[in-house]
Amino acid sequence: MSTDIDEGYGIVSEVIDAREAMQLLQAIEATAPSRSRAGARHLMGHAAVNAMARDPRLLAIASGYVGAAAVPYRATLFDKSPARNWLVPWHQDTALPLERQRDVPGWGPWSQKAGVTYAHAPAAALSRVVALRLHLDESGKDNGPLRVLPRTHTIGVLTDAEVGGLAERAAPVDCLVGTGGIIAMRPLIVHASSKAVSDRPRRVLHIEYIDSLDLGSGLRVAVA
Repeated sequence: MSTDIDEGYGIVSEVIDAREAMQLLQAIEATAPSRSRAGARHLMGHAAVNAMARDPRLLAIASGYVGAAAVPYRATLFDKSPARNWLVPWHQDTALPLERQRDVPGWGPWSQKAGVTYAHAPAAALSRVVALRLHLDESGKDNGPLRVLPRTHTIGVLTDAEVGGLAERAAPVDCLVGTGGIIAMRPLIVHASSKAVSDRPRRVLHIEYIDSLDLGSGLRVAVA
């Protein structure tokens, strides 16, 4: 891994080969549910995605962050291309999918996305999570790569104003990785991505792992 876990992110090159990446992409495009402009969400029920999420190579990386019991619970395809080009402002990922809504201090606000219940989670729960961003295309400086502010995952859940202040002061890192590589990231690391300035697509399968689906207080992560 090219970056220490304490930085809040890490890059692992050539986890799968280009043939595997293409086969996975073709399987998703052939049978994925309805897509938005940015890609497709809630893909853990997709057979090829589920198999990749449970592949020993990915589980080994996730286990380095959340322990040997790492379990995948959510998968999302991000599809940035000339026809679907967008920017993502600086932010943290703070929402978790849950099996049902319960009135628990520190959780909320609550929402529904494509029939799945979500709540903004406290930092203690989010510290148990890591996302693996499996690159189905090369991610370079010209096609809108992930950008991170290292170590910001240690600060806790931030307000929009606090995120904006950090983005003005901290030096961002562009996360560049070839086809088949993975960027691992903590959900609370402050991150963003710019619009692509080339015609090269950037398709990423974003898979989230947690140490246990049981969150305590009667809350349980939904597999989506």
